[in-house]
Amino acid sequence: MNSSFENFRRDLLATVEGMSGEQLRWHPEGKWCAAEILEHLYLTYTGTIKGFEKLLTSGQPLVSPASMKQRVRALVVVGFGHMPEGRTAPENTRPRGMAAEEVRRQIGQTMAQMNAIIAQCESRFGRGVQLLNHPILGPLTPAQWRKFHVVHGRHHHKQILRLQEQMRKG
Repeated sequence: MNSSFENFRRDLLATVEGMSGEQLRWHPEGKWCAAEILEHLYLTYTGTIKGFEKLLTSGQPLVSPASMKQRVRALVVVGFGHMPEGRTAPENTRPRGMAAEEVRRQIGQTMAQMNAIIAQCESRFGRGVQLLNHPILGPLTPAQWRKFHVVHGRHHHKQILRLQEQMRKG
């Protein structure tokens, strides 16, 4: 597994490992709880898996030319490693009410599955080839897909850490 992705995976799982179901569901008014953040990440991972499965079935990259807006966004997120605050999650990645314990149980396995299918496609099609469009960032290479998920995941990991701190302060 890619080392930066594996480091993030390990950090995220360690952060939520000891949280009770009640703690996973706690949140300030108008904010997602840790379980919802995990579900959002889980949905991004399963969406990426589905996209790469389609790529394998098609036998060729599924990309279109990037718009200028997508290039700039990709540069910020993947190039500079910065996830802008305040963006609304795409509809298909918004939490739907998955049980807190279930999402915590499945997320690590799903992350490993996503990394494996990205590696499979990277091996088959090439390392520097743009393989699949991200809905906001446009076409990305396998390394860029991993970097996106690390940057995006660390952004949400910080939110979970802030929730834990707020719970401690009571």
